[in-house]
Amino acid sequence: MSNALDLTLADALSALEKKELSSVELTEAYIAQMDATRDLNAYITETPDIALDMAKASDARRAAGDVGLMEGVPVGIKDLFCTEGTRTTAGSHILENFVPTYESTVTTKLFSQGAVMLGKTNLDEFAMGSSNQTSYYGDCASPWKAADGKARTPGGSSGGSASAVAAKSALATTGTDTGGSIRQPAAFCGITGIKPTYGRCSRWGVVAFASSLDQPGCFGRTVEDNAIMLQAMAGYDPKDSTSIDRAVPDYRAQITGDIKGKKIGIPKEYRVDGMPQEIEKLWQQGMDWLRDAGAEIVDISLPLTDKALPTYYIIAPAEASSNLARYDGVRYGLRVEGADLDDMYAKTRGQGFGEEVKRRIMIGTYVLSAGYYDAYYNKARRVRKMILNEFLDVYNQVDAILTPTTPSAAFTLDDAPTDPVTMYLNDVFTVPASLAGLPGLSLPAGLSSEGLPLGLQVLGKPFEEGEVLNVASVLEAAAGFQRL
Repeated sequence: MSNALDLTLADALSALEKKELSSVELTEAYIAQMDATRDLNAYITETPDIALDMAKASDARRAAGDVGLMEGVPVGIKDLFCTEGTRTTAGSHILENFVPTYESTVTTKLFSQGAVMLGKTNLDEFAMGSSNQTSYYGDCASPWKAADGKARTPGGSSGGSASAVAAKSALATTGTDTGGSIRQPAAFCGITGIKPTYGRCSRWGVVAFASSLDQPGCFGRTVEDNAIMLQAMAGYDPKDSTSIDRAVPDYRAQITGDIKGKKIGIPKEYRVDGMPQEIEKLWQQGMDWLRDAGAEIVDISLPLTDKALPTYYIIAPAEASSNLARYDGVRYGLRVEGADLDDMYAKTRGQGFGEEVKRRIMIGTYVLSAGYYDAYYNKARRVRKMILNEFLDVYNQVDAILTPTTPSAAFTLDDAPTDPVTMYLNDVFTVPASLAGLPGLSLPAGLSSEGLPLGLQVLGKPFEEGEVLNVASVLEAAAGFQRL
């Protein structure tokens, strides 16, 4: 099938079912595309031999009538998910040679549903970053280029996963979202990405950054693709104490395109100073599309929006400093010998971690230290609870919320902000929902004046991913966005 790379996930499943192509043929097409797009550096570890073996096994199962939800579909796995027998680096030097002896729950679910692993995708080190430039394995680039021809960031931390889907070197990919690490890359790369409700997908076997915020999710070309992928990933896991024991609905069936009478909230606080006019215009266009489909647009207020970023950048580094204490050179990962134990610790961590990771460990250690714990960390926890309550109050009035995903289009890798705080501002629209643990989806809805993708974000009530997907499907149909 010559146009195999142009198929959506839903199309590919249909073609496989009709025997218009085999999983081996589909997988071979994606392996060839991985070769052709290697300059993007979307993958840290490519696994073509494993992929072909999995594809052959999938074809055999299909022939026997044993068909899973993702049967025969080639996907990329963010290199934060532990994969048994395949190295898992978290984008860090300290885990450069780490090969897990176990499989994460999410990848176990995907593979049990017939998914084929093409490789492990690039990411910011330990998922800390917004541009995929903190990876020890080099910058990842978006396949999108503006008129200036300069390489653009794919966003972060799941930049490799987003770039791979946009460049057609994976049909779908896993990601993780701690403060926007699925939604922001999806917006920058002109694809669709969903962060489910915190607790919907198991974190077991996912290298931890900030445990109360990290949530696995996925990328696909369309809203429907996200529904299929999320369906395969989600579900209760007794091995994860934060996993929620709640039935997973048929997300695909919930995409009806009918939003008549639905109330969509527009938070006035998301109109931030300096936001480009083209993003304001796209946001208004999104409101018009939803109104035309029968929804009611409701102005809402989320007064604590401006407190979300400072709250996030206290809580996330605090949890990171605790989680990353395990990388000491004793049990696994990099070990740099020293004169004594303390010297070995210092040298291992000094050489093993990159600058951004070290920065966040230092911030986290500071806010957790004696004398500052109450002043910073405990206060941030209280504000976080207030932000959640604010969202829940608003959801008594509306069914979903519509906002821009990012305050700008993708910046060039050469001109990325060097000031950490400026880089952190990339997450201004995505962090509030992460703090509240709410589901959120970004979909491409238009192009910037430079011809780069711009995204709209749909936020929903806890565990209402189906509602989010349905509202997003209406926007998707109206936008008619042309992917690469």
